[in-house]
Amino acid sequence: MDDQNKNLILATVLSFVVLMGWFFLFPPQETPQTETPVAEQTADAADDGVAPAPPGLQEGSAAQNVDAAAAAVSEAARVEIDTPSLTGSISLAGGRIDELSLRNYHEELDPESPLVELLSPVGRTQAYYAFYGWTPAGTLDFDQVPGATTPWTVESGSKLAPGQPVTLVWDNGNGLIFRRTISVDDKFMFSVTQSVENTTDAALRLAPYGLVARHGEPDSQRFFILHEGVVRMSDGALEEVKYNKMPDLDVVANEGAPAEVLQVADKGWIGFTDKYWMTTLIPAQGSGFTSVAKYVPGSDIYQTEARMPTVTVEPGQTQEVTSQLFAGAKEWESIKGYQEAGVDRFVDSIDWGWFFFLTKPIFWLLHNLHAIFGNMGWSIIVLTLILKVILFPLAYKSYASMAKMKELQPEMEKIKETAGDDRMKMQQAMMELYKKEKVNPAAGCLPILLQIPIFFSLYKVIFVTLELRHAAWLGWIRDLSAPDPSSILNLFGILPWGVPDPASFFAILSLGILPILLGISMWLQQKLNPAPSDPTQQMIFAWMPWVFCSCWATSPAAWCSTGSPTTR
Repeated sequence: MDDQNKNLILATVLSFVVLMGWFFLFPPQETPQTETPVAEQTADAADDGVAPAPPGLQEGSAAQNVDAAAAAVSEAARVEIDTPSLTGSISLAGGRIDELSLRNYHEELDPESPLVELLSPVGRTQAYYAFYGWTPAGTLDFDQVPGATTPWTVESGSKLAPGQPVTLVWDNGNGLIFRRTISVDDKFMFSVTQSVENTTDAALRLAPYGLVARHGEPDSQRFFILHEGVVRMSDGALEEVKYNKMPDLDVVANEGAPAEVLQVADKGWIGFTDKYWMTTLIPAQGSGFTSVAKYVPGSDIYQTEARMPTVTVEPGQTQEVTSQLFAGAKEWESIKGYQEAGVDRFVDSIDWGWFFFLTKPIFWLLHNLHAIFGNMGWSIIVLTLILKVILFPLAYKSYASMAKMKELQPEMEKIKETAGDDRMKMQQAMMELYKKEKVNPAAGCLPILLQIPIFFSLYKVIFVTLELRHAAWLGWIRDLSAPDPSSILNLFGILPWGVPDPASFFAILSLGILPILLGISMWLQQKLNPAPSDPTQQMIFAWMPWVFCSCWATSPAAWCSTGSPTTR
């Protein structure tokens, strides 16, 4: 086999590794956005535009006020949150939604393990919370509007539950009465109605806002195919900013910190997303707002803000603004339902990746297979078989081309012997042979390359899909999102000692049953293909199944059930 064909086959063998490396070295470019200049925003705020940054949240003041806010929150009374999906409480210090756990999700597989805690109050490690307020405009001062630690009182309602809203009230003592009515559904969506009643004899101007803050970068898997950080939709344009990129944002003058400020004209939302959970501010769809992603270096706070337009409250009148807050699990059915209810492109808050045109239909098929079989493990296997059937024409073309090339090996060897060191003569003779036999050397490689994005998308879906978390398959596989818990190091539980932690480097030696079966299946599939004549290629193909065994040893068990795309 000539060097050109050898390179083509080696490229095919390594294509999967190259693809993964490409995503690591060249992450997708962020969608360009049209920003409103800061000077124009400030000018607009003087009329009917969007207010500048909320008070007490600038870089310097945030660093100074964290301890004071923690003390105020720890001493304040709370209002219980109790729904079929959520449990927690609202602090009356600032009216913060800052204590929230997910009833149907546990930290560990053990049902007695703690619930997943989504939000936690300031003062705790990695505090994470949402609160709402008003920014003054015109003649109002900051102390005349509710802020981060305002002492609210309960006007109506004793517990926040579906069908049982709670109304908080605060009187500033200077003729303005603020109310905040919070309701929640049986899933993960809060509705927050902010109102202000003007009992003075003068028209006053102020602007409502919502804010989600995280203290410190959260613990995450930091896997390059997974996005964790800011996610927002701005008039149909999706943007994602990773946590480690936020300190590198440009410092905006009137923000006092690295920030990205976008003006949304019609529909949008902004928040933080983790692998399985999300907290998102959703202003009323169809109305404009300012979408802000900001990092406060002095206190290591990550913020997303939705600043609504300034309103004018005439004497004796009341103005109110309603927005929503999603805080919960990224369940596809729930998020799809909210999208159908009017939240623009909310399903895109799930990390579909570059190949969204492949990951979305693959997930849809997996979701429907799960509805039929009721078991994610078997659903993944059936999905893989369906994809193999769809791709069979490409695979058949590849196998046929490789078989034809195998038949030509004796003649190709004769050409090499005849040409000797004359590479030009050898190449010309090879091309004549290919033309005579109607063989395309690349025909065996290109079909495999075309399949790689599809199976990469399959792995992406399996990796980010919440429905696989703590999903059992059969026997010892009780969590498809975790590595196979069995290990060859203790003869799959027969010997009385433990195995390396899945997070350690030595875990690659702790092969479970599924990775071993994967290696065996790859080896068997290789036997069905024509063996390369080149000794180097033979060695690479011989080692490849066992290399994949080690790679898959620390990967989710669901990945092993799909096999390897490089053998298809």
